Amino acid sequence: MRAGRAVERVVVVGAGMAAVRLGEGLAAGGAHDVTLLGDEPHAPYNRILLSAVLEGTHDPAALAMPLPDGVDLRLGTRVVEVHRDEREVELADRSRVPYDALVLATGSIPTLPPIRGLVRVDGRLHEKVHAFRSLADCRRLDAAVSGARRAVVVGGGLLGLQVARALSVRGLDVEVVEGGEHLLRSQVDAQAGRIIARDLTRLGATVYAGTRAVRLTDAGLVLDTGVTLDTDLVVLTAGGRPSTALARRAGLEVRRGVVVDDLLRTSDPRILAIGDCAQHRGRTTGFVPPAWEQARLAAAHLAGEPVAYTGTRSVARLRATGLDVAVLGDPTTTQGEVVEVTNPVVGSHRRLVVREGRIVAGVLVGDLSRIGLITQHYDRGTVLGPTEPGRLLMPDAVTAATPVVLPDDAEVCACAGVSAGRVRACSSLADVATSTRATTGCGGCASAVRDLLAARPLEGTPR
Repeated sequence: MRAGRAVERVVVVGAGMAAVRLGEGLAAGGAHDVTLLGDEPHAPYNRILLSAVLEGTHDPAALAMPLPDGVDLRLGTRVVEVHRDEREVELADRSRVPYDALVLATGSIPTLPPIRGLVRVDGRLHEKVHAFRSLADCRRLDAAVSGARRAVVVGGGLLGLQVARALSVRGLDVEVVEGGEHLLRSQVDAQAGRIIARDLTRLGATVYAGTRAVRLTDAGLVLDTGVTLDTDLVVLTAGGRPSTALARRAGLEVRRGVVVDDLLRTSDPRILAIGDCAQHRGRTTGFVPPAWEQARLAAAHLAGEPVAYTGTRSVARLRATGLDVAVLGDPTTTQGEVVEVTNPVVGSHRRLVVREGRIVAGVLVGDLSRIGLITQHYDRGTVLGPTEPGRLLMPDAVTAATPVVLPDDAEVCACAGVSAGRVRACSSLADVATSTRATTGCGGCASAVRDLLAARPLEGTPR
């Protein structure tokens, strides 16, 4: 593809969140025929909010992600081969779809943990066992909750904690089994993990960290400590890998994910990859903000604009009632000076990693009152004064006296890249969701958006 040359036919394999954002970007330019091929029977939806549906705080209809006019969405369509020489993809029914540019947005696929008894001899999952990756999984688990008393969630990552809290809110006795030494081991340190575990226990769940489930029997789920957990439901949230089978069969370079360059091109320059399936500079990502950023840049590249992807600074939020956690970058391995404030009595832990005056990573547990301001400094690479990082972590007394007022250009929604000014320009929460996509990603910005809307001056009132 030559810069400046419009691509007429863009075919996207996948109809998930990254694919929808790409379709929006391409449709806005008006120079492409865009086709999304999704293997699920459902219209595109916000996968991040599935736990909110399970919890009962969101209606399934609120997950819908409508596509703009002009995008050809084909559901229940599985792509089985890519014919690079002919520039065509082959579907399961043996029909073919031609392309000028192809974008792989195949996401990730769940992997079964090594627990004996999960799969019956006929190849089906044990009737107690539930995955939690898709809308179909959510509906199946939701239907099973009414007849259950106890549930075990295998996996203490972000998804596992969201599912555990949702089931607890629904009235089940919940136990969480995490093979690592503490919860959220990929995002936070042991001290933060212990505080999160204590908060989860306070909310009614039981946590087994540093132990693994090894066998499912009629008596329950057996741990490697010899303990057997009596349970009606086993929910698998641990384990997943980029979906790369299609790319491998096409002869593209694949390592852990589909390898892409700074233009998000694979080893075939007419084929791009974005989202969970893509591997850029040796890294894959499982979060919404990087996937949406890649989709935006891919759309710009296909329109002939000069762009380069250098890696998104990720911001992850735990979306679960009563649990407040935000993670910026990789606070467990990023090098720098550490500024940390912990109060285990009230269950708060705040940690910033600072290098050359800039926030390069961080984690906040239990108090997110300044997450908007901290995220703004993190995203912009603001050079802070010697005492500023510490002040950012001591918001209680300050915010009680003087509420933090975000400037219009401060980013409020990391998922959609929405500023405070864009939120203030909206008429309602529904208008925010429709026109900016804020609150429709991880949902972590919802309280900040409500505060911004409530604090707007009345029409005609000087600001």
